[in-house]
Amino acid sequence: MKEKKIELSFISAELSELSTQEKQLVANAKSAVTTAYAPYSGFLVGASVLLDNGEIINGSNQENVAYPSGLCAERVALFYAGARFPDAKIKTIAVSVMSKNFKVTDVISPCGACRQVMAEYEDKQEQAIKVILHSPTDQVLIANTVESLLPFMFKSPLLKQH
Repeated sequence: MKEKKIELSFISAELSELSTQEKQLVANAKSAVTTAYAPYSGFLVGASVLLDNGEIINGSNQENVAYPSGLCAERVALFYAGARFPDAKIKTIAVSVMSKNFKVTDVISPCGACRQVMAEYEDKQEQAIKVILHSPTDQVLIANTVESLLPFMFKSPLLKQH
């Protein structure tokens, strides 16, 4: 047996430390939180995607009484960006959260399904996607690549081997 290690790199910061463009993207994600439909969990999420053509696409979580039928904010924004601008590359995604039921003080990380979808777009475009996670206390966590969120991501070349 041989032990191997993976190192992940993140930036922890305050919202005020971000660039003007990044602050605007976070502001869009915060605004998208207000469009979330989350009557069951009370957990509201907004996502904002910056494309290389300058377009910004927003999305929010949309719940359904049959839980698996809902969709997370990240996937709403990413799928819409992919459908509307199929040739554009995703530069950055910002995600912001709020809860009606408890006080959110920490940065909340995307679910596994959202991480995998982000990884698919990163792999498809052959270019890293910066991920900015924002908390209501204006703490941010920045990953310069989705791979930092999903180090053992499932990639399409694995399917093409056989």
